[in-house]
Amino acid sequence: MQQPLHRRRPTPSNPRVQRTRNRVLTVARELLPQVGPTGLTYALLAERAEVTRQTLYRHWPNRAALLFDLILEGPDLGNYPKPGGDVRTVATDWLKSLRDGISEPAIRTAVLAVTAQADHDPDSAQALERIGQDRRAALNKLLEPSGVQIDAPEYTLLYGPVLARLFLDRSHVTDEFIDTVVAQWLTTLESLRRPGAPNAS
Repeated sequence: MQQPLHRRRPTPSNPRVQRTRNRVLTVARELLPQVGPTGLTYALLAERAEVTRQTLYRHWPNRAALLFDLILEGPDLGNYPKPGGDVRTVATDWLKSLRDGISEPAIRTAVLAVTAQADHDPDSAQALERIGQDRRAALNKLLEPSGVQIDAPEYTLLYGPVLARLFLDRSHVTDEFIDTVVAQWLTTLESLRRPGAPNAS
C-alpha cells in the first residue's frame, strides 16, 4: 500500500533504528491523550518504550520535534485521497482525511500543543510552519493532474473553516459541512484567479 503523502518517510540505514523509532511513536501516541503534552516527559516515554533518554534525544532533540512527527506520521486510516483531475473531489476527500486525522486523540492533542506553544517556543513555531508547508505540498501533489496549484492563502481558505469548527466551535465536522466549505472555496478561488482580480496570477 502506498504511504500517504502527508506522512514523512524517514529512511534510517539501520532497520533496527527504524523499529525503535516506530515503537517510541506508538507508545507516545498511547500516552499523549492520557497524560497531556506536559506529562509526556522523556523520562516517562523512555521507561514505557524501553529505550534510553539518549535514544529519544537522538531522534527528537526537543518536544516540538516529537510532536511534529506524531502529527505527520499519524496512523494510516486508509482514507488518504488519490491524485485526481477534479479539484472539487480532491479538495473534498482531502478535507475529510484531515478531519479524520485530527479526530485521532493523539494527533488532536499534539496539534493543539504545538499551536499553543508556538508563540513562546521557536521550535514549536518552526514545527507549526513546517506542518503547514508539508500539508499544502501534499495537497498540491494530489492536485497535479488537475493543473491547479494553490498558494498559502488559498490553502488557508480551504482548511481554515474545518479547524475553526473543530477547535473553536467544538462541533463535529459533517460531510455536508465539508461540501459547503469546498463549494465556497471553489467560488472564491475562481474569483481570485479571474483576470483583473487584485491577486490574480
